Amino acid sequence: MDLDVFVTAHGAEWDRLETLLSRKRRLTGTEADELVALYQRTTTHLSLLLSSAPDPALTGRLTSLVARARSKVTGARKSSWRDAARFFTTSFPAAVYRLRYWWIPTAVLSVTAAALLGWWIAAHPEVQAALGAPQELRDMTRPGGEYETYYSNHPAAAFAAQVWTNNAQAVALCLVLGTFLGLPVFWVLLQNMLNLGAGLGLMASAGRLDTFLGLILPHGLLELTAVFVAAGIGLRLGWTVIDPGPRTRRTALGEEGRTALGVAIGLAAVLFVSGAIEGFVTPSGLPTWARIGIGVLAELAFLTYVYVLGGRAVRAGETGDITRADRDALLPTAA
Repeated sequence: MDLDVFVTAHGAEWDRLETLLSRKRRLTGTEADELVALYQRTTTHLSLLLSSAPDPALTGRLTSLVARARSKVTGARKSSWRDAARFFTTSFPAAVYRLRYWWIPTAVLSVTAAALLGWWIAAHPEVQAALGAPQELRDMTRPGGEYETYYSNHPAAAFAAQVWTNNAQAVALCLVLGTFLGLPVFWVLLQNMLNLGAGLGLMASAGRLDTFLGLILPHGLLELTAVFVAAGIGLRLGWTVIDPGPRTRRTALGEEGRTALGVAIGLAAVLFVSGAIEGFVTPSGLPTWARIGIGVLAELAFLTYVYVLGGRAVRAGETGDITRADRDALLPTAA
């Protein structure tokens, strides 16, 4: 390619495109059509230049022109409060509802495992002895012991923030690491259920199971539900690697991955609520029935939110992924 001839032949078109892009006023219909045509031609010119005579200065100019023209032609996508409202009223509940067949079995199996572990620890003194020295176990389970003071040793606001951060990290690990065939998700679940089962067993063996449930249920119902949702969706993401279905693996992982990231944001808000309950309600002087009642109401509110708004959104065709307008265009391919 003779670069001087190429510039002479098309320089006027680039100058005209520059002029149209610099217009402050609204373009007329004719000018808009001209802008689109010049944008398409300049894109072709840039492609030819890159493949034949990649002059740095000219390439930089055309790249800038093409980028500005693309923005002008397609329009800039601006986020707004409407997007946030749509996320919390449609996308997030739709994703959680659509994937309920993954996180509900995860919840049932995990709670069952924790309950069985708790029963095993409570029924076998030798297992309790393996968990700690007798004096240590008594210090943990006695009235005013470590299980009780854990929730009141720190200022409520600081404790709530710490709890929220820790739980958000666990949820993020489940969702992000799900692509590793879901194996890290099992580890996160195992750690949570071991802690829950050990607490159940030790407090039950000390005859203080009612106290333990009064401490764990107010915030634990919503907190564990968030963990189970994250784990279930993380497992679904791992299964997508194995079996993407009718979609290509890349497309399937893109769609399910975007959904998982959206769920992570939504669950951060859910965990903020459970953290506030754990920081302010669990250690409060309210009667046990009142504290548990608050936890039950929070759990029912979340499930109602998911099943009402999420169910309606899924029946309307929502999946929890970003809107079609924000996705990359897909080219048809032959089967």
